[in-house]
Amino acid sequence: MSHQRTLSPNNGLVVAVRGSVVDLHFETNLPSIYRLLHAGSEGEIRIEVLAQLDDHHVRGIALTPTQGLARGMWVEDSGGPLMAPVGQGILGRMFDVFGNAIDRQPTPEDIQWRSVHRAPPALARRSTQSEVFETGIKLIDVLVPLERGGKAGLFGGAGVGKTVLLTEMIHNMIGRHAGVSLFCGIGERCREGEELYREMKDAGVLPNMVMVFGQMNEPPGSRFRVGHAALTMAEYFRDDEQRDVLLLIDNIFRFIQAGMEVSGLMGQMPSRLGYQPTMGTELSSLEERIANTDAGAITSIQAVYVPADDFTDPAAVHTFSHLSASIVLSRKRAGEGLYPAIDPLQSSSRMATPGIVGERHYALAQEIRRTLAQYAELKDIIAMLGLEQLSPEDRKLVARARRLERFLTQPFFTTERFTGLTGKLVSLADALDGCERILNDEFKDAPERALYMIGNLDEVTLKPASTGS
Repeated sequence: MSHQRTLSPNNGLVVAVRGSVVDLHFETNLPSIYRLLHAGSEGEIRIEVLAQLDDHHVRGIALTPTQGLARGMWVEDSGGPLMAPVGQGILGRMFDVFGNAIDRQPTPEDIQWRSVHRAPPALARRSTQSEVFETGIKLIDVLVPLERGGKAGLFGGAGVGKTVLLTEMIHNMIGRHAGVSLFCGIGERCREGEELYREMKDAGVLPNMVMVFGQMNEPPGSRFRVGHAALTMAEYFRDDEQRDVLLLIDNIFRFIQAGMEVSGLMGQMPSRLGYQPTMGTELSSLEERIANTDAGAITSIQAVYVPADDFTDPAAVHTFSHLSASIVLSRKRAGEGLYPAIDPLQSSSRMATPGIVGERHYALAQEIRRTLAQYAELKDIIAMLGLEQLSPEDRKLVARARRLERFLTQPFFTTERFTGLTGKLVSLADALDGCERILNDEFKDAPERALYMIGNLDEVTLKPASTGS
């Protein structure tokens, strides 16, 4: 920017720069909270106003690196908040927090720009019906049913199949619903974003998908706002196009972490364990926008990192309060080759009640949990004394539980080229019938492996014959 300019009502001066936090002086027309300001020779440094200090000073957080910013530099008021692109033109594309395309393709056309700061839908517009969101994945649909317009948390460490599970859900959503999928990477490694983009392209699901990334190397302000930008895009498809949206967020903990960095830089006093005092409000401002209305639903699946596996950590506690289902991934099950590696006893869903899923589904799910829990208790005895020392009744229970565990595995479409197994989509009715028949000992004579990595139970009769057993 030219240093010859005079101080106009829309211009200010940089007073102090402390990392990502910038203090600015405006003679008149003090910018409002959330106003976006431009600085630097090309206006490439963007600053969002977060506090008004007095009649002439505001404090903002830079959403871009602040290299080259110095005291006495001009700042220009953009006249509005941070905006996100919406419209048909964003489908199949990848964006950063500012709505710039980062997939090396031409700038998208047929788009409008909307503020990323929007209020949640009013209570009067929200749908009061609880509907189950079918994923086509047996273990989830039977034991941890997801809610249409609800929020599910995916808790798990590295390498247990979080991304594979997310990718499969995107595949199934597009295959069965007239929906849009939106992937939001908050504090993602750029390697993961690039891999996901390639996988989605190979799977042919990119045309109905939008990706937004605020990567790990970007300033905290950028990571803090990328979730809001993604939600603005999701709200467009829900409200304007009346389509269902599947919103995948990886990782919600990194949104809280970015807020913690911003809060510390702004000079706020931290609360318990160093978290920002406004954590509950910040998380709610994002989560409450994810809802089902009379127009459509935004169903969200969020990866959640749990610091040091401590579920009493404030970040985990605050996230739990917003979720309608918690899916816990287990490294032990992954080690046994039971994919998806979901721990059926630790995972839970608010939808698993007789009033929502029905009496039969509820009773079956309870019986499956009871069988698997009793098997878990018997494992120590089996390890020490062997299966022969169990009573005949307990041996039957172990056989049922082991067959259930194998039946609840499933080959995924997204892993076909690695496993050589054709992906399977299983309806809830088939999954429930299968579990019921196993619990009724119909398959006690079938080898356990015949139930491993299949779709519905109709495949069992074919499998032993084809393997010669």
